[in-house]
Amino acid sequence: MTDQDTATLKDDYECEMDEISDDDTGDEWDEVTDTFESIPCLFCNEVTNNFSAALNHLLSSHTFDLKSFIIKHSLDTYSYIKLINFIRNKNVLPDQLNTLNIEAWESDEYLRPVIEDDPWLMFDIEDLEQKTTKPVALCDIQYSELQRMIHELRAQLEERELACLLAKQQIDEMSEKVQKLLLDGDLDENNTVKSSGNSNRNVDKGYFSAYSHFAIHHEMLTDEVRTESYRDALLTNANKFSNSVVLDVGCGTGILSMFAAKTGCRKVISVDQSDVIYHAIDIVKENNLSDVITLKKGRLEDINLDEDKVDAIVSEWMGYFLLFEGMLDTVIYARDHYLAPGGTLLPNRCTLSLVGSGDTRRYVELIDYWSNVYGFKMSCMKAQVVREPSIEICNADELITNAVEIQAFDLYKVTKDRVNFSSPFEFKVKKTGSLTAIVGYFDIFFDLDNPIHFSTGPYSPPTHWKQTVFSLSEPISITEGEILKGKLVCRRHVRDIRGLMITIYIKNTSQVYYLE
Repeated sequence: MTDQDTATLKDDYECEMDEISDDDTGDEWDEVTDTFESIPCLFCNEVTNNFSAALNHLLSSHTFDLKSFIIKHSLDTYSYIKLINFIRNKNVLPDQLNTLNIEAWESDEYLRPVIEDDPWLMFDIEDLEQKTTKPVALCDIQYSELQRMIHELRAQLEERELACLLAKQQIDEMSEKVQKLLLDGDLDENNTVKSSGNSNRNVDKGYFSAYSHFAIHHEMLTDEVRTESYRDALLTNANKFSNSVVLDVGCGTGILSMFAAKTGCRKVISVDQSDVIYHAIDIVKENNLSDVITLKKGRLEDINLDEDKVDAIVSEWMGYFLLFEGMLDTVIYARDHYLAPGGTLLPNRCTLSLVGSGDTRRYVELIDYWSNVYGFKMSCMKAQVVREPSIEICNADELITNAVEIQAFDLYKVTKDRVNFSSPFEFKVKKTGSLTAIVGYFDIFFDLDNPIHFSTGPYSPPTHWKQTVFSLSEPISITEGEILKGKLVCRRHVRDIRGLMITIYIKNTSQVYYLE
C-alpha cells in the first residue's frame, strides 16, 4: 500500500467519523449503537442489533472485553481501526489476541476494511477511558489478570527453587567425592578419576546382582501379604487363565510362575536377568512343572520369547514408594510388545498415598540426635540423614493427619513418563502437635472376577515394602482441624534411572529426597 493510498484511506475514515459525530453527542459510546441494523461479531457469526449487546456478547461468549483491551493498549482511532481489520483479516481468536501487542496490527495494510461498512469501524473511541461506564468490571478483569500472573510467578518460583535445591545437592555430592579423592587417592594409573559406574548398563548390572542374593528372595517369599495376594489372584480366577499363555516378568525363584501353572494355563514364560533364575530352573524341575514353565535368562527387551503374544502378564514389579527400582518400565515394554488384545495384567491398578506423622520420639532419636553427639555438634549430618527416606514400619498411633491419595496408575494405560509427576495434596490435621515426617505407601489391585487388593499402608498388615518415611528437617507445629496444603514432585534420578528424586513442599518449607 502506497503512502498516497494510506492518506486516502485515513481521509475517508475521518470524513465518515465526522458524519457520525455530527449526529451524536459523544457523551456515551453505547448511544451510537441504535444507528446500525446489525453488528457482526468479531469472532463468530453472531449478529446483534446494537453496540451494547455486541459488547456484552463479546464478554459473555468470548470472555473478551473490548473496552478494557482498547484502554490497556492506549489505542487511538487509527490503531483501533487497524485492530478491527486485523481481527477480520487474520481470524484471530480472543485467547490469541490477548497474547499480542500493538505491533501485531500496526501495519497500514490493516486500514483497508475487510467487511464493507463494518459498523465496528464507525465508532469514536476518543476519551473512552472517561466514557467507560463499568469501572468495577474493569477492576474485576485487572484483578483476575493479576491473580493469573501471581499464579504463574509462583509456579516459576517453585520450579527455580527446585532447580536450586537440586543444584545444591549436586554440589554437596561433588564436594563429598572431592573429599574422598583427597583422602583415599582414588585415582587410576593415568591420574584420572575412576568411573562412577552410573551408566544405565552398570545400574542394571548392580540392580540384577542384588537379586542374585538369597536373603532378598527369602524376605519376599515370607511376605505373606504380597505372596498370598498373587496366589489368590491367580488361583481364585483360574478359569480365566485356562489354556492361556502367561508371561512372568522378573520371575525370581519362580513362585508366581508356579502359581500360574496351577491355573491350568497352557504355558508360562518366566524371564529374569539375575543369576537366581538358575535356581528357579531347579525349583521348577523339583516340582515337576518343566512341561508348563519355560525359563529364560536375560533382559526382556533383549531376548526372544518364542511367542508373538501372550494372554496374561504377571509381575511383582513394585519397589519402595511403588516406583523405586524402575521395573515398571519393563512391564510397560512387555505390555506394549507382547500382551494380546483383551489380555490381562496382574496387577492392573495401583495408587500412591501420603499421611502425616507426628512421631516426635523418632525425630529426636534419628534427626535431632545430630545436634549434640557426646557434647559435639554434628548438625551437618542432619541434611544427609533427612535427604534419604527411611524404609520402616510406622507407628499408626503417631499418625496425625488423614491419608490422601496423590496418584493412581492404570497399568493398561500408564506410560514411562508417569514416573515424573507433580501432585498437590491437602492434609486435615486430626491432632494438635508437631508434624515430623510424611509417610508414603501404595495399594495394589487385581480387578478380576474375584478381585484381590492389598495395601502397604501403616494401617494394614506389614509387608516387606514397609512404608517410605520422608523426615522433615524441622518439625512443623500444627493444630487440630487445620488444613495443610502441600505438593509432592517426583522425578527420575538424574544419574540413576532406577532411582527417584522427590521434592515435598509443605507450609512454606521444601525438601529434596533421594531414593537411590
